[in-house]
Amino acid sequence: MPRSNRRLGLDKRGETAVRNWSGHVEFTSERFESPSSVTALQALVSGSTTIRALGTAHSFNALADTTGVHVSVADLPGSLEIDSAKGLAWVPAGMRYGEAARLLDAQGWAVHNMASLGHISVAGTIATGTHGSGDRNPTLSASVAGLEMVTAAGDLLTITHDDPSFAGCVVALGALGVTTRVLLRVEPTFGIRQYVIDDVDHESLLAGFDDVFSSAYSVSFFTCWTPELTGKIWMKRREGRDAPLTDAQLAGEPWLGGHLATAKRHPLPEHDAMHCTEQQGALLPWHEALPHFKLDFTPSSGDELQTEYLVPRERAPGLLRDLEALAPRIHPLLHVSEIRTMCADELWLSGAYGRDTVGIHFTWKKVPEVLGLLPEIDALLGPAGGRPHWGKLYESDPAALASRYPRFDDFAGLVATFDPTGKFRNQTLDLLLGSRNVHHDHR
Repeated sequence: MPRSNRRLGLDKRGETAVRNWSGHVEFTSERFESPSSVTALQALVSGSTTIRALGTAHSFNALADTTGVHVSVADLPGSLEIDSAKGLAWVPAGMRYGEAARLLDAQGWAVHNMASLGHISVAGTIATGTHGSGDRNPTLSASVAGLEMVTAAGDLLTITHDDPSFAGCVVALGALGVTTRVLLRVEPTFGIRQYVIDDVDHESLLAGFDDVFSSAYSVSFFTCWTPELTGKIWMKRREGRDAPLTDAQLAGEPWLGGHLATAKRHPLPEHDAMHCTEQQGALLPWHEALPHFKLDFTPSSGDELQTEYLVPRERAPGLLRDLEALAPRIHPLLHVSEIRTMCADELWLSGAYGRDTVGIHFTWKKVPEVLGLLPEIDALLGPAGGRPHWGKLYESDPAALASRYPRFDDFAGLVATFDPTGKFRNQTLDLLLGSRNVHHDHR
């Protein structure tokens, strides 16, 4: 699988080019459309030879690219529709996750978790298997109970969790259609208290891995792979579910070689924490504490690339120790790494399909040398069952990558059924799925 790094932003064709979040991928679409009605979207899709949905473009490879039409659903009309009796909410696909969270909370509802950023579109989040953290929390995609999409033929199709193919339609990489609405499972709103632990050493973390990551509703470990091999723990404690910190912990009792931070922290060392969500035990609504960054601030300056591998939970401590051998080469190219956990789900292309999982994330500096390290990271994490995040940079052989997903062949069959002419395909999907076998089974 290519690194999907077609450009590193050094050969700009013009200021009007459509680019990804960090600006290093210049899309090749012939035009960009943003219809204002579902009917107009249906006509656009049915009349296009090649088309792909583009959300907030928070991707770091060419998965979202197309040589045809790029379409956004951000301008489609719609609002939240909550079924309180069933604990379900229809959410516009083009809405940012953080905006949907605010609207849900205002009506007394919540989703179970959020990603580090609330700035990403709902449809893009779930289509790529994006996640937050927490031993008891599945990926964000696992909260989906239904989808509404425009198919290749221009039909408006609703698929719910009782459909036999549903588990293949959620994390679907934009290969089945253009999603217009997402049905999310919701629960009553809840509060979170966030704390940061400074100067945690790797060995103590790895030795107590299960205890550390089960210590709160959501736990992240940030490290820069410095020679000292120390980092910070972000601990998000759910009010009424997680036990409060003890008086000794609040007084600064050492833990894992570290101690409770005495001021607000940013995940990146030496960065101003002003735009991070509040810490130091302040009780906040779930949507203001589960992300690391405030919604009203765009945290990315564009000076970054991203890679993430989702590895089997039981292999994670050993794999992290193995990565320490690469630390002298990782550190100079890195902004920061984040380690997170999630429980298993049943979605065919989810990084957590069928197993409890640990995410090993790298936020890189935007330099070409990163690309030379990707094959070595894949050689280390891939054979252990590591599944790269679909929207980030990776270097994997397509056949080897497909073998890491037990239901991959079923997904390929689903794509052939939903999109027989390859309308939603692109180079990335062609490499992953193989040649386009055109037939006439129009869904």
